Amino acid sequence: MSTTTTSNLHSIGTGNRLPALGKAEPGRSIAGHARPVAYDRPVVTFSLERTAPLPLDEAWRRLTEWRRHGDAVPLTRVSVSTPGPTRRGTVIVARTGAGPLAFDDRMEVTVWEPPRDDTPGRCRLEKRGRLVRGWAEIEVHPGPGGRTRVLWREDLRVRPLPSVFDGVLGRAGRYVFGRAVNRLLRRP
Repeated sequence: MSTTTTSNLHSIGTGNRLPALGKAEPGRSIAGHARPVAYDRPVVTFSLERTAPLPLDEAWRRLTEWRRHGDAVPLTRVSVSTPGPTRRGTVIVARTGAGPLAFDDRMEVTVWEPPRDDTPGRCRLEKRGRLVRGWAEIEVHPGPGGRTRVLWREDLRVRPLPSVFDGVLGRAGRYVFGRAVNRLLRRP
């Protein structure tokens, strides 16, 4: 399996305007002064690309059997809160951490387009937890020689972290999700 990684790490400004009277916008007090922000904006976006020696449908299965993600991401258990099979509206909860330091990453499938024949497949998950927001997209494309090209894109917003941590969050995200994608694709 090739492990080419393409990363596009960047931060996007908040784009705040002055608030209307009596109404504070995120990141601003009513008086218009800056205050610490609980993330309400995209913070870190990255993408990973892999080529796997698997047929399209098998790569898709390995990447979208949600409970398997708990085996691939350290200190994480994954549950599916809606009855199967996966479809638009399926809710997945990844509980990460230990004891009182654990948190839930609640996600909902908003796009579910499994591959058919030699057509690409695409899944989009919207992250709707209290701490983790954003989205993840998984795509599988036919590759050369019966292989599958996988594209994983992630947009992370972690509410209690100030923007000074964007670089660290981006590097950690690429590392953790890169290893997870590799493990998911390698294990039947």
